[in-house]
Amino acid sequence: MNIDTVKFDEKGLIPAIIQHVETKDVLTLAYMNHESLQKSIETGETWFFSRSRNELWHKGETSGNTQKIIEMKWDCDQDALVVLIDPAGPACHTGAESCFSESIYRANDVPVADYSILLKLEKIIAERELERPEGAYTTYLFEEGVDKILKKVGEESAEVIIAAKNRDAEELKWESADLIYHLLVLLREQKLPIKDVLKVLETRHEQKTVSSD
Repeated sequence: MNIDTVKFDEKGLIPAIIQHVETKDVLTLAYMNHESLQKSIETGETWFFSRSRNELWHKGETSGNTQKIIEMKWDCDQDALVVLIDPAGPACHTGAESCFSESIYRANDVPVADYSILLKLEKIIAERELERPEGAYTTYLFEEGVDKILKKVGEESAEVIIAAKNRDAEELKWESADLIYHLLVLLREQKLPIKDVLKVLETRHEQKTVSSD
């Protein structure tokens, strides 16, 4: 990216949409000027220009919630940016993961477009393992240990097979969800992130695509 060709507005600013690299959730909308964009590229972390304070600011400088830049794109007119980041903490000053956390409209039937729920569930399971809240089922699984977790994965796998054999779509849906949950618990117990599993699937897909060309 040659920032000299970026089209800043009359105030010398360009809007930057900050997006989580894995979940693809939009975390915040901020503004950059020439200097903050240059610093972002040089440091690999987000720098913005505060319109209210009229100064540069490094995201996470005081809170520690820095944003590692994975990729930066501009649109076809070169007057807006999308910044894909790996966040070290919440993006919003309220403590929320995203500044866009409240809906003003939502359709009744919203399709799941990505695997972000897996990452959110993985995070909750990790918190349960560390905090061990009393009475939580996930706490029970971790305290019982790997043998109990493996037993539950086996049981849920069998339930999925039975539901599929019976052609019961409703039951299959619920049993599949139970299986995925217990599999995530097992991956946490084994210290294996779900994204590593997804990378294997992605690599296999890419290899299959290349071999078929």
